Amino acid sequence: MKKIPKPAVFALMGCLFAALPGAAQAPPDDLEALKKTAPRIFIDCGSCDLEYIKDEIPFVNYVRDRKEADVHVLITTQTTASEGKEYTLTFMGRDGFSGIDDSIRYYSKKDDTEDDVRKGLVRTLKQGLAAYVVRTPIASRLQVRYSPENGPAAGPDRWNHWLFNISVDGYLEGEESASKGSIGLNATASRVTEEWKLRLGFSSSFRRDSFVYQGTKIESSQESYGASGLLVKSLGPHWSAGLALDADSSSYGNIAFRLVPAPAIEYNLFSYAESSRRQLRFLYRLRFENVRYREPTIYDKTRDRLWGESLSVTLDLKEKWGFISSSLSGAHYFHDFKKNNLTLNAFLQLNLVKGLSAYLFASGSRVHDQLALARGTATLEEILLERRELATSYSYFAIFGLSFTFGSAYTNVVNPRFGQLGGGDSGGVTIRVN
Repeated sequence: MKKIPKPAVFALMGCLFAALPGAAQAPPDDLEALKKTAPRIFIDCGSCDLEYIKDEIPFVNYVRDRKEADVHVLITTQTTASEGKEYTLTFMGRDGFSGIDDSIRYYSKKDDTEDDVRKGLVRTLKQGLAAYVVRTPIASRLQVRYSPENGPAAGPDRWNHWLFNISVDGYLEGEESASKGSIGLNATASRVTEEWKLRLGFSSSFRRDSFVYQGTKIESSQESYGASGLLVKSLGPHWSAGLALDADSSSYGNIAFRLVPAPAIEYNLFSYAESSRRQLRFLYRLRFENVRYREPTIYDKTRDRLWGESLSVTLDLKEKWGFISSSLSGAHYFHDFKKNNLTLNAFLQLNLVKGLSAYLFASGSRVHDQLALARGTATLEEILLERRELATSYSYFAIFGLSFTFGSAYTNVVNPRFGQLGGGDSGGVTIRVN
């Protein structure tokens, strides 16, 4: 990969582009002709405020299809140790800019507002686009401005990498003959460094449903509690080892109390440093379950002590042709290898050909290890109100769709009138099939 040569002025984090004063006096026809020579940019980011980007960076042309672009900008994210975001902006030159590639990172903090984040992304985008813009005639209308950093430098971390979070959420819905409500509590504590990861968590939830049918009131409730701990040690760019400890209780799953310690080891085919773009991880876990059931199970058990193992393979790829995130996991118990499960999860978003894209989110499982199922036949109320887990040998779920867009290649215009009432984005016609 050919890296962009960076003059010192472009390396400054405060680097900003602004139109030269003389541009305001230039005849409109001249400006339009000059704008046509600017690089054509495709922003590949599902969560970015594209209208804000177009408003703040007007000195390039925006296209709706990556194959029309001179520069493909792929923006990927991952969560940092402090629960902020690391944005990796990968610039890939095409056609006349072929071979001019680079990547820049921008870090947001957990308490940054949406406006803070989009301003930071725009600033970073301007820095990355510099090497392309200076190679076109429109560079004559731009200037570079350096803004010295304000405020004192960051001092030592008095929390020593510890981060704490407590959240409470609730849900209410009702009408004359039915009502639903739930409340949940979550608390986490974590300490993450390059060498170690420690996460502790607690969660609880309570749900209550009420219905009135022919004068009879039917009520249903569910509760669950859980605590977890995870300690991971880095063993180099490809290996990690760790220990997980989980405890939980669930009225739906017939679990009075379950404690599961599980040592684990993981191998990543790619370096962990590349995790924002690609991962292929193999995770092996050996686990011991000490469980007490709320009701006797279909195997006439009130307690169990079980050994088992699991292996999962996870693939994450983020490229200009699309995004793939999938995992395949299998597990079994040692006392009976027939007590096992196999689960496949997949999310794909693919840019197939010019203007045509497809997406798929699917999950499927083969289930042969429901050892906690309560003895006896579930009542109609328990089935309809989902008060208890039911026997099954499989489960599946899928969402899929196609999107075909054609028409004008350019999407420079921003017109916020009436919001998105008409549907679609500016430029072209979009046909979606779900």
